[in-house]
Amino acid sequence: MPSTRKPDDAGTAEVTDTEDVADTAEVADSPEVAEENSPEAPGEKTSKGADRRGIVVGGVLLAACAGVVVYGVLNTAEKPKQHHVPTSSVTYEVEGEGTADITYQARSESGDAVVADGVALPWKKTVSVPLGKAPLVTITLGEKGGRASCQLAIGGKHVQTATAFGKFGRATCQGELPSPKPSDTYATGQEGS
Repeated sequence: MPSTRKPDDAGTAEVTDTEDVADTAEVADSPEVAEENSPEAPGEKTSKGADRRGIVVGGVLLAACAGVVVYGVLNTAEKPKQHHVPTSSVTYEVEGEGTADITYQARSESGDAVVADGVALPWKKTVSVPLGKAPLVTITLGEKGGRASCQLAIGGKHVQTATAFGKFGRATCQGELPSPKPSDTYATGQEGS
Protein backbone atom coordinates (compact mmCIF):
# COMPACT_ATOMS: atom_id res chain seq x y z
CA MET A 1 0.00 0.00 0.00
CA PRO A 2 1.51 3.35 -0.96
CA SER A 3 1.44 5.98 1.70
CA THR A 4 1.98 9.72 1.66
CA ARG A 5 3.39 12.05 4.27
CA LYS A 6 1.78 15.34 5.14
CA PRO A 7 3.76 17.81 7.16
CA ASP A 8 2.02 19.55 9.99
CA ASP A 9 2.90 22.75 11.81
CA ALA A 10 5.04 21.01 14.44
CA GLY A 11 7.31 19.51 11.81
CA THR A 12 6.03 15.97 12.26
CA ALA A 13 4.51 14.10 9.42
CA GLU A 14 1.23 12.27 9.45
CA VAL A 15 1.11 9.04 7.48
CA THR A 16 -2.08 8.50 5.48
CA ASP A 17 -2.98 5.44 3.54
CA THR A 18 -3.96 6.48 -0.02
CA GLU A 19 -6.37 3.58 -0.46
CA ASP A 20 -8.27 4.76 2.61
CA VAL A 21 -8.52 8.22 1.07
CA ALA A 22 -9.89 6.75 -2.16
CA ASP A 23 -12.40 4.62 -0.24
CA THR A 24 -13.56 7.68 1.68
CA ALA A 25 -14.14 9.55 -1.57
CA GLU A 26 -16.21 6.68 -2.95
CA VAL A 27 -18.26 6.49 0.24
CA ALA A 28 -18.97 10.21 0.10
CA ASP A 29 -20.35 9.79 -3.44
CA SER A 30 -22.69 6.90 -2.46
CA PRO A 31 -26.48 7.66 -2.28
CA GLU A 32 -26.79 6.62 1.39
CA VAL A 33 -24.15 9.10 2.55
CA ALA A 34 -25.55 11.76 0.21
CA GLU A 35 -28.98 11.39 1.93
CA GLU A 36 -27.40 11.71 5.35
CA ASN A 37 -25.42 14.77 4.32
CA SER A 38 -28.27 16.47 2.40
CA PRO A 39 -29.51 19.79 3.83
CA GLU A 40 -33.07 18.56 4.63
CA ALA A 41 -34.96 19.14 7.80
CA PRO A 42 -34.20 16.61 10.53
CA GLY A 43 -36.64 13.65 10.71
CA GLU A 44 -37.86 14.13 7.13
CA LYS A 45 -37.97 10.90 5.10
CA THR A 46 -37.00 10.95 1.48
CA SER A 47 -37.91 7.32 0.75
CA LYS A 48 -41.39 6.85 -0.80
CA GLY A 49 -41.29 3.07 -0.12
CA ALA A 50 -41.63 3.57 3.63
CA ASP A 51 -44.58 5.96 3.15
CA ARG A 52 -46.36 3.49 0.85
CA ARG A 53 -45.87 0.66 3.31
CA GLY A 54 -47.50 2.76 6.01
CA ILE A 55 -50.47 3.51 3.77
CA VAL A 56 -50.89 -0.18 2.89
CA VAL A 57 -50.70 -1.26 6.55
CA GLY A 58 -53.21 1.44 7.50
CA GLY A 59 -55.57 0.30 4.72
CA VAL A 60 -55.37 -3.33 5.83
CA LEU A 61 -56.10 -2.39 9.44
CA LEU A 62 -59.04 -0.22 8.35
CA ALA A 63 -60.48 -3.06 6.23
CA ALA A 64 -60.09 -5.53 9.13
CA CYS A 65 -61.90 -3.19 11.52
CA ALA A 66 -64.71 -2.66 8.99
CA GLY A 67 -65.06 -6.44 8.58
CA VAL A 68 -65.37 -6.95 12.35
CA VAL A 69 -68.05 -4.25 12.57
CA VAL A 70 -70.06 -5.71 9.64
CA TYR A 71 -69.81 -9.22 11.12
CA GLY A 72 -71.05 -7.94 14.47
CA VAL A 73 -74.02 -6.17 12.89
CA LEU A 74 -75.02 -9.16 10.74
CA ASN A 75 -74.51 -11.71 13.51
CA THR A 76 -76.68 -9.87 16.04
CA ALA A 77 -79.75 -9.70 13.82
CA GLU A 78 -82.70 -11.51 15.36
CA LYS A 79 -83.14 -15.00 14.04
CA PRO A 80 -86.68 -16.16 13.31
CA LYS A 81 -88.15 -18.25 16.07
CA GLN A 82 -88.86 -21.84 15.20
CA HIS A 83 -92.41 -22.90 15.89
CA HIS A 84 -93.35 -26.30 17.15
CA VAL A 85 -96.20 -27.81 15.19
CA PRO A 86 -98.39 -30.15 17.26
CA THR A 87 -98.78 -33.66 15.87
CA SER A 88 -101.03 -36.65 16.16
CA SER A 89 -100.06 -40.33 16.26
CA VAL A 90 -100.94 -42.18 13.04
CA THR A 91 -100.51 -45.93 12.37
CA TYR A 92 -100.17 -47.20 8.80
CA GLU A 93 -100.47 -50.92 8.09
CA VAL A 94 -100.18 -52.85 4.82
CA GLU A 95 -101.15 -56.54 4.69
CA GLY A 96 -100.56 -58.93 1.83
CA GLU A 97 -97.85 -61.11 0.30
CA GLY A 98 -94.78 -60.23 -1.74
CA THR A 99 -93.61 -56.64 -2.03
CA ALA A 100 -95.13 -53.22 -2.66
CA ASP A 101 -94.01 -49.61 -3.04
CA ILE A 102 -95.38 -47.62 -0.09
CA THR A 103 -95.72 -43.84 0.20
CA TYR A 104 -96.80 -42.36 3.54
CA GLN A 105 -96.83 -39.08 5.38
CA ALA A 106 -94.62 -38.68 8.46
CA ARG A 107 -93.55 -36.00 10.91
CA SER A 108 -91.94 -32.87 9.55
CA GLU A 109 -92.94 -29.23 9.70
CA SER A 110 -94.45 -29.58 6.23
CA GLY A 111 -95.72 -33.15 6.58
CA ASP A 112 -93.66 -34.37 3.60
CA ALA A 113 -94.24 -37.82 2.14
CA VAL A 114 -91.81 -40.68 2.68
CA VAL A 115 -91.32 -43.22 -0.12
CA ALA A 116 -90.27 -46.81 0.56
CA ASP A 117 -89.73 -48.98 -2.55
CA GLY A 118 -89.97 -52.78 -2.64
CA VAL A 119 -91.13 -53.22 0.96
CA ALA A 120 -91.70 -56.83 2.07
CA LEU A 121 -95.28 -57.37 3.27
CA PRO A 122 -96.81 -57.34 5.85
CA TRP A 123 -95.62 -53.85 6.99
CA LYS A 124 -96.64 -51.57 9.87
CA LYS A 125 -95.42 -48.12 10.93
CA THR A 126 -96.57 -45.60 13.59
CA VAL A 127 -95.54 -42.00 12.96
CA SER A 128 -96.42 -38.45 14.03
CA VAL A 129 -98.20 -36.27 11.47
CA PRO A 130 -98.58 -32.48 11.93
CA LEU A 131 -102.10 -31.30 12.72
CA GLY A 132 -103.79 -29.84 9.65
CA LYS A 133 -102.10 -32.35 7.30
CA ALA A 134 -104.05 -35.26 5.90
CA PRO A 135 -102.36 -38.55 6.88
CA LEU A 136 -102.28 -41.00 4.01
CA VAL A 137 -100.67 -44.21 2.88
CA THR A 138 -100.55 -45.35 -0.75
CA ILE A 139 -99.55 -48.84 -1.91
CA THR A 140 -98.55 -49.80 -5.46
CA LEU A 141 -98.12 -53.44 -6.43
CA GLY A 142 -95.40 -54.51 -8.84
CA GLU A 143 -95.48 -56.20 -12.24
CA LYS A 144 -96.27 -59.57 -10.65
CA GLY A 145 -99.53 -58.15 -9.28
CA GLY A 146 -101.25 -59.79 -6.33
CA ARG A 147 -103.40 -58.41 -3.57
CA ALA A 148 -102.58 -56.02 -0.68
CA SER A 149 -104.63 -53.85 1.64
CA CYS A 150 -103.79 -50.69 3.57
CA GLN A 151 -105.25 -49.61 6.90
CA LEU A 152 -105.07 -46.25 8.65
CA ALA A 153 -105.61 -45.55 12.36
CA ILE A 154 -105.42 -42.09 14.01
CA GLY A 155 -104.84 -42.01 17.75
CA GLY A 156 -105.51 -45.77 17.90
CA LYS A 157 -108.91 -45.49 16.15
CA HIS A 158 -109.38 -47.28 12.81
CA VAL A 159 -110.24 -44.78 10.06
CA GLN A 160 -110.03 -46.44 6.64
CA THR A 161 -109.13 -49.64 4.74
CA ALA A 162 -108.52 -50.05 0.97
CA THR A 163 -107.34 -52.96 -1.20
CA ALA A 164 -105.17 -53.08 -4.35
CA PHE A 165 -105.51 -55.96 -6.92
CA GLY A 166 -103.59 -57.17 -9.94
CA LYS A 167 -100.62 -55.97 -11.93
CA PHE A 168 -99.53 -52.45 -10.74
CA GLY A 169 -102.66 -52.25 -8.58
CA ARG A 170 -102.98 -49.19 -6.32
CA ALA A 171 -104.83 -48.35 -3.12
CA THR A 172 -104.85 -45.28 -0.88
CA CYS A 173 -105.99 -44.86 2.71
CA GLN A 174 -106.46 -41.29 3.91
CA GLY A 175 -107.74 -39.63 7.07
CA GLU A 176 -108.20 -36.13 8.47
CA LEU A 177 -106.49 -34.34 11.30
CA PRO A 178 -107.90 -31.15 12.79
CA SER A 179 -106.12 -27.87 12.04
CA PRO A 180 -103.97 -26.62 14.89
CA LYS A 181 -105.51 -23.89 17.04
CA PRO A 182 -103.48 -20.68 17.38
CA SER A 183 -102.84 -21.61 21.02
CA ASP A 184 -101.48 -25.04 19.91
CA THR A 185 -98.57 -23.50 18.00
CA TYR A 186 -95.85 -22.15 20.24
CA ALA A 187 -92.23 -21.11 19.98
CA THR A 188 -89.46 -23.58 20.73
CA GLY A 189 -88.48 -23.53 24.37
CA GLN A 190 -91.97 -22.67 25.65
CA GLU A 191 -94.32 -25.20 27.10
CA GLY A 192 -97.65 -25.77 25.39
CA SER A 193 -100.76 -27.59 26.47
